Amino acid sequence: MNKLSIDIGNSSTKLAIFAGSEIVHYQRLNTIDVNDLARLIETYLPNKSVISTVKQEVESLENFLKQHTTYTRFSTLLTNGVQNKYKTPATLGLDRWAAILGANSLFPKEAILVIDAGTCITYDLLTKPGVYFGGSISPGIAMRFKAVHEFTGRLPLVDWDAESEIPQGTDTQTAILNGVLQGIINEIEGFIALNNKKESTLKVIITGGDANFLYKQLQNSIFAPQISKDPYLVLKGLNEAIAD
Repeated sequence: MNKLSIDIGNSSTKLAIFAGSEIVHYQRLNTIDVNDLARLIETYLPNKSVISTVKQEVESLENFLKQHTTYTRFSTLLTNGVQNKYKTPATLGLDRWAAILGANSLFPKEAILVIDAGTCITYDLLTKPGVYFGGSISPGIAMRFKAVHEFTGRLPLVDWDAESEIPQGTDTQTAILNGVLQGIINEIEGFIALNNKKESTLKVIITGGDANFLYKQLQNSIFAPQISKDPYLVLKGLNEAIAD
């Protein structure tokens, strides 16, 4: 039977229909309403559904899903065998926890550093016995460009192209591009190096809206053999949370 996973984030909603562990349909929406759900349910007939949300105004969506599926509201209480040692689990971002469950399903009993590059960049370590202690939260790419502009008197808000290479800083605009983008690459490599000291056989998974750009930039890194990319990691974690 099919299952529906929905991740309602800060800037968009991602959803997927799963047949077992395979994605048979994926969508990214600016907003979602019951009409979207009705079309999905009519087409794919999911018998289970789950929502992870950073927002609270989802009652109408939940009520609709309860009427047509076996519905689960995702939380950190859903562990799938992963030990959650985070000191404040009530404040742990649900997308971070879902990504950990997704990573654990892909590489069970492996040490994994999950890097989720979205509005913020989060770094979360799952140790080899399947224990999660936490990680780090850092400003995302767009947030850094905005901060450079808003917290200075004359520096411009720079647009960046995820398909372009990181330029040399030969003028103010390219200096900002280089500083922000190369700074993030250096930050990621630093976190990988730090966690390599903790786990000798560390795997690294990059996910999130800026994953494609960062993964491409890291292909020449000494850490490239450790790094994989999975844009659906959070949705896979949600799917695992409602697995049979």
